[in-house]
Amino acid sequence: MQPDDQDPRDQAPDEEDLFAQAMQDVAPLSKGRQQERKSAREITEAHLARRDAALGVNDNRVDPNFLTLSDVPPRQPLEYLEWKKDGVQNAVFDRLRRGGYDIEASLDLHRKTVKEARQLVFNFLKVASAKGQRSLLMSPGKGEISKTPGRLKSYLAFWLEEHPEVIAFCSAQRHHGGVGAVYVLVRKSPESKELNREQHGLKSDDEGLHH
Repeated sequence: MQPDDQDPRDQAPDEEDLFAQAMQDVAPLSKGRQQERKSAREITEAHLARRDAALGVNDNRVDPNFLTLSDVPPRQPLEYLEWKKDGVQNAVFDRLRRGGYDIEASLDLHRKTVKEARQLVFNFLKVASAKGQRSLLMSPGKGEISKTPGRLKSYLAFWLEEHPEVIAFCSAQRHHGGVGAVYVLVRKSPESKELNREQHGLKSDDEGLHH
């Protein structure tokens, strides 16, 4: 048989044949293993997503609670607290210090962390304002045996000064907790202001409480 008449099967193998021979001992990746890797990746991604949510990563929501968690000026456990906004009459403040206003709502903050107290105070003032409650009592305690004496008392004093609805506060009378508690006055709601204007004419919005 002439060279031109050779059987094609007897000719040297082409590139496709060489590749096939080289790969004949290689086992294909099973579908099960592919699925296994995919599931592991999905579990990892889900875990990371939950972790990020817990840490607040990529959370664009704005916290409505504006009360600070930063360092605040320290107050002593036995320190007497008092503060009022400009415009609050001295007679009103004197009556507050004497415990002369009926307490419409109270909040006990004993044994609360600063973070817990921050949310409780924010919610308490929000509800009080919505209900038209103006004379409040808050009890953070003196904090005499705390690792940081007066810590919660210090934060409460700062929060009350920075809250726009609070017009005055001072340490309570002994029967209401003394220097471990504070009387708080909240500004009048728009509805109360209008009613007062109708009943008494154009007077200061912070002229006093009417029970």
